[in-house]
Amino acid sequence: MLTSIDRLLLVRGVPIFKELRDDFLVRLASIMNEVSYPPSKMIFAKGQEGRSLYIVVAGKVRVHIDDKKDLAVLDKGNCFGEMSLFDAEPRSASVTAITNCDCLVLTQQQLYEAIDETPDIAVNIIRMLSRRIRTQNGQINSQNEQISKLSEELKKLEAYKHSPI
Repeated sequence: MLTSIDRLLLVRGVPIFKELRDDFLVRLASIMNEVSYPPSKMIFAKGQEGRSLYIVVAGKVRVHIDDKKDLAVLDKGNCFGEMSLFDAEPRSASVTAITNCDCLVLTQQQLYEAIDETPDIAVNIIRMLSRRIRTQNGQINSQNEQISKLSEELKKLEAYKHSPI
C-alpha cells in the first residue's frame, strides 16, 4: 500500500496532472485504486473500450500493437491509457506487464466525481490541454514554414536547372 505522500508524488509526475494544484492532486490520488499484475498479464488489449488511466508504481509494462511491435516500455512514474479519461474510444494499443507490476488506476467515473466536487480540476485540465494544443499548433506551423521555405528553394533550383547558362 502506498502512503498518501507517495500517491501524491506519483500523480504529480503525470503530465496531464503536473500543473494541477496540490489540493486537487491529493483529491485525485486519494481515490485511485491500487492494482497488481503478474508478468505477461495483458492489462488491456488494442481495440478494447477504455475508461481509465494507469500510473506505474513499480515494475515495467510494454505498450505494443501486436506481439512483435513494441511502441514503448514504461516504468515507475509513467502513465498510459490517459486519453480514455476524456473519450471512450477503443484502445489504440495493448499494454502487458513485463515484470510484476503495481499501478494506480483512475477511472473516468472517479475523475468525473472529483470534478463534480471540485470543478476547478476540470478548468485546470482544460487549460493544460489548451496549452498542449497551442504548443502542437506552434510546432506544426513551424514545420509548415520550413516546408514552404524548402519548397521555394526547390523551385529556385528547378528554375536554375532549366535556365540557359
